[in-house]
Amino acid sequence: MSFQFELIKKKGEARAGKITTPHGVIETPVFMPVATQSAIKAMSFDQLDACGTEIVLSNTYHLHLRPGEDLIHQAGGLHNWTSYQKPFLTDSGGFQIFSQSRLGKCKINDQGAEFIDNLAGNKHFISPEDSITMQNKMGADIIMAFDHCPDGGASYEATKEAMERTHRWAERCMIQHQNSLEQKLRPEDQALFLIVQGGIFKDLRAQSVAALTQHDAPGFAIGGVSVGESREDIDEIVKYTTPLLPENKPRYLMGIGTKEDIVKAIEAGIDMFDCVMPTRIARHGAFFDKDGVRQLIKNSQYTADFKPLDSSCACYACTNHSRAYIRHLFRSQEMLAATLLSIHNLSYLIKLTNSIREEIFS
Repeated sequence: MSFQFELIKKKGEARAGKITTPHGVIETPVFMPVATQSAIKAMSFDQLDACGTEIVLSNTYHLHLRPGEDLIHQAGGLHNWTSYQKPFLTDSGGFQIFSQSRLGKCKINDQGAEFIDNLAGNKHFISPEDSITMQNKMGADIIMAFDHCPDGGASYEATKEAMERTHRWAERCMIQHQNSLEQKLRPEDQALFLIVQGGIFKDLRAQSVAALTQHDAPGFAIGGVSVGESREDIDEIVKYTTPLLPENKPRYLMGIGTKEDIVKAIEAGIDMFDCVMPTRIARHGAFFDKDGVRQLIKNSQYTADFKPLDSSCACYACTNHSRAYIRHLFRSQEMLAATLLSIHNLSYLIKLTNSIREEIFS
């Protein structure tokens, strides 16, 4: 089954569509949980399915360091490696390398990125070709081009340089993606998305879209947001850039996941988004109330509170357990607390996204 995107309905700029992949159909707009190490922390894939998940994102950088793309390839790709048969998306590792550069542990030039890893402190070099080959071997349904993500506070000149490098790298990524097909290193229907850069500068964002959309890529992403800019700058850039992207291709906004972010992204015309936040904050005892506001389960007000986390939520955590019980688990450092809070937080965001999709059809 080949990769396809169908735009079904629009309401203003908001869109509802359908992405067909070799491992299933994804209804958009869609929130993608992040399985960094090919697993969602504190959750099984059955629990993930019960939340309504349609596609999962895994991290190329971390999986390259451990266990390595060759072992995953030997297992038959991420789907066989994890025994999870719904669609996977892998990022390129560019954001993680950006994070290392912030720490002074990465040097970037036109050839690629040299960095010190966060596990053993070893030196590595990843080129655009390397990143694509890694993702080809992992076998995800959707993979991302290797991009240079500048800091949110970078100057116009530095942002332009990173953007132009991203464009050159995109061409190299596409060539390597074709070479990997000829070398039988990847699934035939694996889709390569290109990433728009340009920071907070509208003219650069427009230049980036114009340069990248010359290529007939299956989809396009907006990268370089939530990397140090103000909330207002992020909103303005997403609202400006999204309508410039092709209407007949999926639009992916990388790394956003609050209720406010999701609503604004969909209103701007975004189809896909991901974030580690809902499960990360769950492990620290935070959950979303019915309005999407973060609450802390450890607070004393929940000691004898026998109501669910959210009385309007039908997830496993809310239909089976009370705030008081989950608070007890968290204070006792029981792993089940992180599991239940993660189930609820993911269910909340997925239900929110689905409800907006229904509104688009109304």
